[in-house]
Amino acid sequence: MKIDIITLFPEMCEAVLNESVIGRARKNGTVEFECHQLRDFAYDKHKRVDDTTYGGGMGMLMKAEPIALCYEHICGLYDKEPYFIYMSPKGNVLTQDKVRQLAKLDNIVILCGHYEGVDQRVIDEYVDEEISIGDYVLTGGELPALVLADSVSRMVTGVLSDDLCFEDESHFNGFLEYPQYTKPYEWRGKTVPDVLMSGHHANIEKWRREQSLYETFIKRPDMLEKAELTDEDKKIVLKLEQNISKQKS
Repeated sequence: MKIDIITLFPEMCEAVLNESVIGRARKNGTVEFECHQLRDFAYDKHKRVDDTTYGGGMGMLMKAEPIALCYEHICGLYDKEPYFIYMSPKGNVLTQDKVRQLAKLDNIVILCGHYEGVDQRVIDEYVDEEISIGDYVLTGGELPALVLADSVSRMVTGVLSDDLCFEDESHFNGFLEYPQYTKPYEWRGKTVPDVLMSGHHANIEKWRREQSLYETFIKRPDMLEKAELTDEDKKIVLKLEQNISKQKS
């Protein structure tokens, strides 16, 4: 997979993309990243990429032409047009399902917005999808772009040591992850649940499933409404609901 990022701060992006798991995957060629300085595609001597908005209002708006020129340059690097994403608070909120979909693509271009956003005409002309990482506003699109790049890249085969590294994680299967423990067995008077010390794999898996359902029920009940529950899952959820009702009464 190759991810191109259009940004005013390529050094900021590079600092993150060269570190940790993603940095290692980049070094061994499992995923590729290229950060494009948008000012390199500005056509005036001052390298301006923004201007005032028509109709008045506070702040500056990113100009369409530098973005178009940069994207067209990137398109020239590939046999087919890459999927173009604009990180925007107007977009659909990023989910694990969306991450899985994007991880199947060969090439993605991510545009980092700034100021008051981007001229709508370039969005209408080129952008395939607008994505948000949450219902709040940041000073620029670099952090959201890096969140997207990280979440998508780690789903690419070979980035993590084993697919199980992400298949048991929160959100992957529609539930939050079960609690996890490491050594020592006892820490400040608190011990590891006995079932995890039993070596009985079937019981451990059952416990993990129950705990995953419990975590989701308590912290993100909205996720259960969309999840595919087995008959056994439904029994566990019903028991949780009954216990909550007893505590309230």
